[in-house]
Amino acid sequence: MMTTLHRVKRWFQSLTGQIVIIMTFGVAAVQLIGSSIWLHQVEADTRENVREVSKHMAFRIAATVSYFTSLPQNYRHIVIDQLQDMGGTRFFVTLNREEILINPIEDSPLKDIVKAEVQNTLSKQLGISNAKIAFSSPEDLHVINNHTRLVDLPERWGHHSLLVKPLTPPIIVIQIPINDSDWLYLASLMPDPYFLEETTSPLSRDRVFSLIVSVTTVLLLTLLILRRTTRPLAVLARAAERFGQGDFKPLREVGALEVKHTAHAFNDMQARIQRYLNDREKLFAAISHDLKTPITRLRLRAEMLDDEDTREAMVRDLEDLDLLVKGAIQSVKETDIHENRVEIDIMRYLKDIQHSANQMTQAMTIIGTLQTPYIGKPLAIRRCLGNLIDNALYYGHHAEIHIEDGVDELCIRICDQGPGIPDTKLDHVFQPYTQLSSSQGGRTGSVGLGLSIARNIARAHGGEVSLQNREQGGLEVRLWLPRH
Repeated sequence: MMTTLHRVKRWFQSLTGQIVIIMTFGVAAVQLIGSSIWLHQVEADTRENVREVSKHMAFRIAATVSYFTSLPQNYRHIVIDQLQDMGGTRFFVTLNREEILINPIEDSPLKDIVKAEVQNTLSKQLGISNAKIAFSSPEDLHVINNHTRLVDLPERWGHHSLLVKPLTPPIIVIQIPINDSDWLYLASLMPDPYFLEETTSPLSRDRVFSLIVSVTTVLLLTLLILRRTTRPLAVLARAAERFGQGDFKPLREVGALEVKHTAHAFNDMQARIQRYLNDREKLFAAISHDLKTPITRLRLRAEMLDDEDTREAMVRDLEDLDLLVKGAIQSVKETDIHENRVEIDIMRYLKDIQHSANQMTQAMTIIGTLQTPYIGKPLAIRRCLGNLIDNALYYGHHAEIHIEDGVDELCIRICDQGPGIPDTKLDHVFQPYTQLSSSQGGRTGSVGLGLSIARNIARAHGGEVSLQNREQGGLEVRLWLPRH
């Protein structure tokens, strides 16, 4: 589980992941903004269309109301009966003895526009302000009285004018009291069955599906392009990391023009640095070889001096010079270790050191274990651990080795109970040939290369060595190594 989360986190932090995220949000935002603008325009056009159509329908309703109210009362029922026998008209019209109670369907902005236009037209044209206007479903529309539904009437009475099977569009009902006992009842369909349907939202099912298809298509194309673009960068990063760890391997100069130029420049840089390292190693070897003979001759001549004090002083100086030369050669040889990176059983190294250290007393304890072998240069790692633990045993007489292993890194903390190091000297002691005075915990007979070599080896593996004084006394050395 942790490995999966780690991979997902690394992917989000990668260039590919970040560009994919940006592209995803960008495409989704463009789609949503475009859909919103389009829907807003469609809604505006729809409202305007509904308003215009409603005006024409309102004029027809007003004309119908004016016609029936102008008829003598005795003729009104005769006209309505004749219209119903003919199969209906543009409107379903009746004269009722009571107000029909309508079960209104849910209001909407478009229905409100229709009702407002009808109400305004009736008021302006006929001075009628008490009209009852509502929308009803065909299956629940009551006519003639509150007990009779439209679907219960003979088909020739109203089905042709108000029912559109299998659709069930809403029906507008206008009821106007024309005297104390009669209500003029008009019911009408809208111009088409979908006239009052609301515009869907930007996140309707169809638009969400379209959005998913668009985003998926863009992401697939983006991933294809990014993979082709970022693969050379990943290869370059791995090559730089390997070269930093001492593995010289030229890159293939292929790909886009910029990638070829980068690979060529990197190969030139590797070659120059490798030549410098080889020349340095040859230089130190030559110095070591060339200085042995004059130092030996000087030592023989010093032995022939009569003055004992002068002789001893010269011998000591020559021994110091010989020690410095050997230290320089040792620093180069133990840092520039030419070996392949393989799986290392660091626990076995530590167990071997523990076995040797605990011959007389319990001088070293190991806390924790490794989850998996570490991949590195075995001889270099052995020397690094050996130098650090050797210092801890020498100064503190006892060393606690704490192993903290994880997916990304390996941390080995070496704690002793010695005098520690002054805070101002914690970083300075990593310099070659640096030794503390005896009062500050210096080590007799040392040339001051152990910590420098250990840090160089750790850095060659992409890691680090740091020092910290412990609150309870002693020194903590932290060896950090990345797992990649």
